[in-house]
Amino acid sequence: MCRLFALTSAPRRTRATFWLLDAPDSLSDQSRRNPDGTGLGFFDADGMAQVHKEPVAAFEDRAFAEEARQVRSATFLAHIRYASTGSLDVRNTHPFAQDGRLFAHNGVVEGLDRLDAHLGPDRALAVGDTDSERLFALITREIRAHGPDIAAGIGHAVRWVAGHLPVYALNLVLTTPDEVWALRYPDTHELYVLQRAAGGQHGTRHLDHSGSGGRLRVHSRELAEAPAVVIASERMDDHPDWRLLEPGELFHVGPGLHPDRRIVLPDPPSQRLYLTDLRPEAAASQKAA
Repeated sequence: MCRLFALTSAPRRTRATFWLLDAPDSLSDQSRRNPDGTGLGFFDADGMAQVHKEPVAAFEDRAFAEEARQVRSATFLAHIRYASTGSLDVRNTHPFAQDGRLFAHNGVVEGLDRLDAHLGPDRALAVGDTDSERLFALITREIRAHGPDIAAGIGHAVRWVAGHLPVYALNLVLTTPDEVWALRYPDTHELYVLQRAAGGQHGTRHLDHSGSGGRLRVHSRELAEAPAVVIASERMDDHPDWRLLEPGELFHVGPGLHPDRRIVLPDPPSQRLYLTDLRPEAAASQKAA
């Protein structure tokens, strides 16, 4: 199953170190369990989106698996991909960038011919062939149509998808230089949020999160002295305040880390898919790692 991770300390820019494939076990064991691509997105001091991503599994390149990526930003977005739609190509590796925003998705959307027809010329926003990047293209178009209201754009896009296309899951995260939006829909996969005070639950500790299933590790000494909000596909430490997003909940946090939450999809998809409905490769990508 693809793994999502987002972190914001906005408006403060903090330094964090990411191991996108922390690989202490044997290469032969990794070859059975490692993913089809990893990516890290963040924003530089000028607010420009930066994306580092590779469509390779750790067992193919141990140096890549163990390399740490240290960057500074107010928002971060990481993704570990298990391919369901689209070839193993850097174009199809998350996060994606459009209109200065970053996006990653965990799930499966079918009926892509109908989505392409609905997108029309805006299909060109997606340079790859994944359902995820097409979904992002629709969100980008709706954000443009709704001016500065990103939440309205996301809501209109995902409601159209839920009402017109077969949907297995639409868990997603979208980031700007100082804001993060996350959606969990429907209840297929988990997506958690943690509002972390400076120093965590003990008040003195740096951030050191490890995801067992996604093989992701994140470390930040600076968050011993600064608050943050974390969004992840799994609880990544023993902090008691991890909260599971509600099905259909759109969560937003901006500068100052004051959260806003709303239910934008109160009803299940009109054409809900289950694991047994998916193509074999798509079904394999959605099982727990």
